[in-house]
Amino acid sequence: MPLTHARLWKAIDGLARHEGLSVSALAKRAGLDATSFNPSKRFGPGEPPRPRWPSTESLTRILTATGLSLGEFASLARDAAERPSTVPMLGMAQAGQDGFFDDAGLPVGDGWEQTDLPRPRDSLLSLRIVGDSMTPLYREGDRVIVDREATQVRKGDRVVVRTTGGETLAKEITALTARAVTLASVNPAYAPRMVARKDIVWMSRILWVSQ
Repeated sequence: MPLTHARLWKAIDGLARHEGLSVSALAKRAGLDATSFNPSKRFGPGEPPRPRWPSTESLTRILTATGLSLGEFASLARDAAERPSTVPMLGMAQAGQDGFFDDAGLPVGDGWEQTDLPRPRDSLLSLRIVGDSMTPLYREGDRVIVDREATQVRKGDRVVVRTTGGETLAKEITALTARAVTLASVNPAYAPRMVARKDIVWMSRILWVSQ
């Protein structure tokens, strides 16, 4: 199993959870700067962002601080490749209460649920938004992730549609029939558009947006 950038960082996240710590607290236990393992430190500047890898020294320190062997750490990386990605989730009202974040602003304590993230697979696509037809929901330059296997759509879904004419559209479904789909823009300057089913190559739900 190749030790990819994503798997290595997920292994560090898993080690922190195993110890009942945030990644900030794990770094401090190892004698490192509290922000060493923050998500913001995992990518550098550039387009696309340049992956940053933890140093050998920092890995050695956290293994020493936790008493974990290199083999056990590798198992965490393997588990990270096999389980769906998740992130901690709170309601906005809860997030305003004390006890859910540490000094570095990272999630700690009890009460967190989990939000599943799209697990990497061949059917996932990332597309960059162009134009202003979906502002303020999606702005130009935002990236959306769609699943080509998520073809079961309904009224109100936000979707990406590929047409036989070569267009790729990010829209919201306002009506569905056996023969046509009505696609609307969030920006009121753009009128709804009806597209015949026969003119649609594929249509898939938008799972996530990076803004």
